[in-house]
Amino acid sequence: MDPVIIVGAGPVGLTLALALARQEVPSVVLDEGPGKDEPRLARTVVLREDTAALIERLTGAPLAGAGVRWAGWRSMRRKQVTQEITFDDADPAPLHIPQHLLTDALRAALAGERLVRVAVESRLDGVEQEPSGVTAHTRGPKGTWWRGSYLVGCDGPRSTVRKLLDIRFPGRTAVERHAVAALRTELPWADRALLHRTPPWRTSGPSTGEITGRPLPEGVWRLDWLLPPGKDLVTPELLVARVRETLAGWNGGTTPAYELLDTGVHTVHHRLARRWRAGRVFLAGDAAHLLGAFGTQGLDEGLRDAGNLAWKLALAWHHGPHETLLDSYQAERRAVVAARLRAADQILPTLRGGPGIRAYVPGATRAHDALLTDGHLGRGQLGAPGSYAGSPLAPRSLEAEVPVDTAPGAPVTDVRVTAEDGSFVRLRDRLGRRALIVLLIAPGTGVWERRHWVGAGIMPRLAAAVTALPSPAELLVAESYPGAAAHTVLLIRPDGHLVTALSGVRPADLYAAAEAAVGGAAEAEAGAGAR
Repeated sequence: MDPVIIVGAGPVGLTLALALARQEVPSVVLDEGPGKDEPRLARTVVLREDTAALIERLTGAPLAGAGVRWAGWRSMRRKQVTQEITFDDADPAPLHIPQHLLTDALRAALAGERLVRVAVESRLDGVEQEPSGVTAHTRGPKGTWWRGSYLVGCDGPRSTVRKLLDIRFPGRTAVERHAVAALRTELPWADRALLHRTPPWRTSGPSTGEITGRPLPEGVWRLDWLLPPGKDLVTPELLVARVRETLAGWNGGTTPAYELLDTGVHTVHHRLARRWRAGRVFLAGDAAHLLGAFGTQGLDEGLRDAGNLAWKLALAWHHGPHETLLDSYQAERRAVVAARLRAADQILPTLRGGPGIRAYVPGATRAHDALLTDGHLGRGQLGAPGSYAGSPLAPRSLEAEVPVDTAPGAPVTDVRVTAEDGSFVRLRDRLGRRALIVLLIAPGTGVWERRHWVGAGIMPRLAAAVTALPSPAELLVAESYPGAAAHTVLLIRPDGHLVTALSGVRPADLYAAAEAAVGGAAEAEAGAGAR
């Protein structure tokens, strides 16, 4: 069968290629550039716990050395600290990393991957599709035709794929603008990210100024200044003045020594493609959506696009088209991003509307700071990973379904599990393998060797039920899971979202849930309706 064609060699396209390769699906990545990113310390990304784990699982290497996991977070208004958070194992920090280092790690992992071919200097200029596959044409020194089973446009905000398919991309332009500087210096709060609203030293510009400071390795900081609305030019002189003014304000009036390494202007747009699937062609990442106000990171959502789409394409590639399964990519991911955009657009006037009656409501500024913190740290309606509760893959009501602390459709909590070979691993390490996960909660199994309990109690019956499922599944065991009683059985999708939790071994309910999770139940209903 033909490979999947991936247009675009940014983090989303490279992540998708690796995720497909881990599921034995070949791909061709069309890279219009030379195969290497320009180092830019003013262009960084913040990865939340789930997306950082996805990258580390695919690359097989920790990213901490290339970035920084913040020790804590501080919110300030004028001279007052309004919120302070210290991160720990129970509340892990985001990972802040230069984007070119993230891309380098993905490229390094792909270099030895037999199932992925990267074609550099290959710019797409034509797409044709038919029921059996897709054909793409590239121009450049090695312009040629490429044949694929599916095609995914990961080619950014100006997506050629989206334009060739004539898919509209409505939204708002320049929702926010930020002046950005990367510099090496010492600040009073080492390794702690900072959000400072209405700093007292600001003598120019709007009184509602906002500065974000985020540490990078080797004493480097990325500073972002929210700019007033408009298209005023950000000159080097203005940026240097902002740097000196800010550093002096944070250091008692004296500007410490600093080395300016990189600068830029970051403009935030909010847009959402009307369709994310057209036949055998899909959109992902910035080609499908743009968001980023209030600290929300568009790349996080792009990586979640890749994780969601990869296992569905893999099942379709190996076992034939599953239309309900493939359609669910747009249904799930577009709904999540649309909800986040709606939340940002509703909150924007409140937070950026300047003074007025809201500024005098008790607790209003504290609530605003909390919302901004949620966006920056990946929490709440502005930042938390989305849930697929309304997914077409959600099973109908199940007699044995029981509640746990994770709602159906939401990302599961990462817990220690026992694998089939008896080793202890993290649950997230077993995701993305083209297999559903069946997780039994069995207290006490962590202190006994697997050979003592694998053939005891309900394990043989559960193992037989897993073998009979309509899709490949891996059986894991955990001593505990938040909110789950002993002998609870969790069914988890390859992208880490909970399908259901069942009370005990219920083969019929487990089978029905597994069939729904891969689109089989909906396909069967559609076929029955056609007859």
